This record gives sequence, structure tokens and C-alpha cells, in this order.
Amino acid sequence: MSKYKPYPKYKDSGVEWLGEIPEHWTTPKLKLFISTTKGFAFKSNDFIEEGVPVVKMSEIKNGTINESSVFLPERFKQSHKKVMLTYQDIVVSTVGSSAEVKNSAVGQIGIVPEIHNESLLNQNTVVFSPNRKVLSNSYLPYVLKSQAYREHLDLHAHGTANQASLNLEDMLKFVFSFPPLQEQKTIATYLDIATAKIDTLIEKQTRLIALLKEKRQAVISTAVTRGLDSSVPMKESGVEWLGEIPVGWEVKKLKYNLTLQTKKVEITNQQVIALENIAGWSGKYVATNSKYQGDDVEFQSGDILFGKLRPYLAKVYKADEEGVAFGDILVYRPNQFTDATFAFYTMISETFIDIVDGSTYGSKMPRASVDFVSDMPMATPAKQEQEKIANYLDDKTQKIDNLITKATKAIDLLKERRTALISAVVTGKVDVRNEDKGEI
Repeated sequence: MSKYKPYPKYKDSGVEWLGEIPEHWTTPKLKLFISTTKGFAFKSNDFIEEGVPVVKMSEIKNGTINESSVFLPERFKQSHKKVMLTYQDIVVSTVGSSAEVKNSAVGQIGIVPEIHNESLLNQNTVVFSPNRKVLSNSYLPYVLKSQAYREHLDLHAHGTANQASLNLEDMLKFVFSFPPLQEQKTIATYLDIATAKIDTLIEKQTRLIALLKEKRQAVISTAVTRGLDSSVPMKESGVEWLGEIPVGWEVKKLKYNLTLQTKKVEITNQQVIALENIAGWSGKYVATNSKYQGDDVEFQSGDILFGKLRPYLAKVYKADEEGVAFGDILVYRPNQFTDATFAFYTMISETFIDIVDGSTYGSKMPRASVDFVSDMPMATPAKQEQEKIANYLDDKTQKIDNLITKATKAIDLLKERRTALISAVVTGKVDVRNEDKGEI
């Protein structure tokens, strides 16, 4: 914030965490200027495939509201006018899907976009309607997005085994920095432009990550089906989706290269792997609080763990130590003619995943059958060439992963910068009244 100037004069706010505020600002509670409307608990059997969109808690993300996944008949607009949304309404979620409040969806802020004008608001949400004679509808969202308000919600949220929740009384007793109405509008205009520029930079990094992941998949798919030498003669594989493979390679069913492990264990001192422990795009291990549940399949270093449950099919992991796999994970062990890393890259390749995905069955929790996965064709070179391809892919994917990590850190820093800017401006620590619009 070093480029910004402070206000000419400050006074003690009387609020310990807030400290000093500009001399002409005050510190009221939100409840003095806000009326609220809770969402309605519509019955799930009333939902239809097309009709009036219903805004659910889960659709409030990144300061806006995503498109609806459920709808109601048109007649509900007449019978539930009280929960009909208007463009630019401010909606806040009051329940989150995790008891860990800081990582939960609870307290998420969404400004109603045009696509949700006249949509209906579902339960576990609330509309904050400011008294616009004194509190700007454009300024209020920035107060709600500030770090101070987030910490306030974290302090007052009630965590249970499966979720976190907030009550309106706690949400509205927040003490905030309150400038005059016209100054609120000036601040909001500045932040609209400044945060939009930051969001543009975030979007560029997000697109870069997507492109890098696409490149990663292309490199893997080409190497495990075409090899590393483009001058090698090709032959028909006999498998439509595989196409041509190098002369000298074979097509084998996966089960002839890897053996499905089914041995159950009841021990508690080994590494535990569940679907949540596997990063879907990279196959890397992700530490969580997974607990051993008993009577699950053991694995050893070099085994391939394959998630058979959709949408987790891309979760493939090559174990680097022994442990226990539970949930919808298949454990495969390479035979003496198969390199484990080559098998891992084959099974995480986009085409392999897409084919298995297309075979899944079941409507509630679609999954792939063990037989289908075990019968999947694998383009199979000699083991020495497998090892060469595996080493090549280790090097190439690591370089791409480093770029993805760098871009991800850039996004995190930009988000921190946006939060810091909003917090500094709405608490009066910096004066943006005369700043060039949107300079960041």
C-alpha cells in the first residue's frame, strides 16, 4: 500500500482491531442500515429441468452467482415474490459444506448478475438490502469482502461435524468503517476498476495453467502411444482410439501388464490413500486427514492406484511407499516386463481416462467396472523403451509442473493483493479519493 496516501486527519475509532479511522468517518454496526431476506426451503420434488432458476448456496462463488442447476415452475414467481432476486442484489451464504470455517462456503458473497434477475433464492442464503439513502449498494460488498469481515464470520460461525453455519444476528453485529455516502460511491468506483484489473491478471494466470495442463496431457499421450522417435515406422494398432503405434510395440490388455491386488489388511500404521489424497491432474500425493478405516487393500511401492469413481477417474497415483488404499481405488502391480512409471503415465493419459469414463455405470455415483479397466488396451514397447519414455516424461512434466506452481503462486499473491487493497481502502487506511481510477 506504499503508493497510497493516508487521509489528512484521523481519530481513534474506539474499536481495538480497527484502530484509527479518518476524522469524518463513523463506526456503526451493519444492522443499523441493512434489512434481510432469507432464502426459502423449496421442496426438491418441485424442481424441474427448465423454468425459473433457483439460486442455491453452492452457486455463490468468486463474488458472483453461477448459473443454476435446478429450476421451478413459473407459478412459483407469484407465490414466492419475497425471495425473488433483483439484479445487483447482495446475497450471502449462511451455511458451508465444511466444519473448517475458513475453507468453507459459509459467508460467501455474491452480487446477483443479470442472468439471475427474477431468480428465486433457496435456503441457507440471505439477501442483504442496504438503506440506500445512507449506505451505497456498491460500497457494501467491499465491506463484506474485507478481511476484517471474513475474520468476524470465522469467529462467529458454528462448526459441526459436517458443516459450518451463521446466524443473522452475528452477521449483522459487525462494526464497520462508515464514510459519507458520496465518498462510499467514490471508493466503490475506484475499487471496481482496480479489482477488475487484478481479476484480469488472475484470469490470465488461470488460462495459462489450463494451457499448461493441456500441454502436459498432450506430451504424455504422445509419448505413451507414439514413443519418442517420430522417424520410427508406424503400424495399425487394431484399436480405433489408439490408432497407429510404432513398429515393434504390442497392444496388450492392462491385466497382462499389471495385476489387480485384492489382499485385505487390518493394520493401522501404514500410509493411507483415499481419493482425496490424489491430485486429479498430476497424480501427485496430497496430504489430508484421511484415517484408516480397516479391511482395505494394501499396496507397495511402485503399485498404481486408480480411482474408478467418476468424477475422480483422473485420480491415478504411483505409490512411493507401502500403505493401504480405501474407497473406490483399484490397486495394480506391474509385472517384471512393465515399468511402473510408464504404466502410471499410460493410465493418467487423457485418452485412457476418457475411454474409461465413457464406460461408467450408475446414476448417483457412476463408476468404472474392474473388468473394463483391466481389459483396457495398452500400447506396450519393450521394458527398456518404457523406462526411457518414463524418464523423459518425468523430466518434461516436472518442468511443466514447476510453471503451473509458479502461476498458482502468482494467483495466490494477486488474491492477497486484492484483499489487502479492499481492506485498506474500506477501513480508511489509505485515501483513494484523488487517485487515478484503478491504478494498482
